[in-house]
Amino acid sequence: MLGCDKALVNGEEKRCIDLSDRGFQYGDGVFTTIAVGSGIPQFLDKHLDRLQRDCARLALPYPGHGILAEEARRLSGASSECVLKILLTRGTGGRGYRCPDQPHPTRVLSCHPRPDYPFELRDGGIHTRLCQARLGINPLLAGIKHLNRLEQVLARSEWNGDEIHEGLMLDTEGCLVEGTMSNVFLMKDGRLRTPLIDRCGVAGVMRSVVRGLALEQRLAIEEARITVSELYQADELFVTNCVIQLWPVRQLESVKYEVGPITRMLASRITTLIGEELVKICRV
Repeated sequence: MLGCDKALVNGEEKRCIDLSDRGFQYGDGVFTTIAVGSGIPQFLDKHLDRLQRDCARLALPYPGHGILAEEARRLSGASSECVLKILLTRGTGGRGYRCPDQPHPTRVLSCHPRPDYPFELRDGGIHTRLCQARLGINPLLAGIKHLNRLEQVLARSEWNGDEIHEGLMLDTEGCLVEGTMSNVFLMKDGRLRTPLIDRCGVAGVMRSVVRGLALEQRLAIEEARITVSELYQADELFVTNCVIQLWPVRQLESVKYEVGPITRMLASRITTLIGEELVKICRV
């Protein structure tokens, strides 16, 4: 595993899987990516809840919160700052798409170096672009963080260099869905809006955290179909995931945005929430 510091495969310290594993052969699995700070996986319960929901939707055997939490803490405890990836597949099986009658699922946990993103991106904001690659509409898989990320791979291949930090993706009908690695929020006329994830896209853990914080702060929030025109007319714009937390968008194509008060408030609340979670865990 390139860039992998340490890994567990079904609880054993390994760095390889069976070539017949359906995750490798067909993308038959799900995953989640967790930021680790001070040796502690952040929002671990939320990540495990999402994995469990995704497994249920794909009829994948789920190993249980207990096993995954223990292995996640064991693996990440050796690194003060890293990224922990949990990957679950249907396991090995014969050739062909038919699922095995008695699957032997595979779970892989791996620690990776944390991306060296400049800290000022959280404060000063980022430049983004609209991607030409579109997300296909498929409600059957909408919201699931499954192992086929080819659409995102193709979208991310559209640019190189450091001047663009994220690309925003539309569906085949031209509605905003997400970033290549993030979820998207915008403020307009005092209302926080984020795209519906009912036809395609990933329902990210940090997306759910931000939605919860907005409700806590009694912000008007809605999930909706968002057009490119509405995106350009936003008062504030930002993207989220559990590694970057929250990045304000300073510029999209030629359109510029201010890093507004709601964006700054939510970024501050995320930082506070992570600190509170760390204190709570350390007291246990």
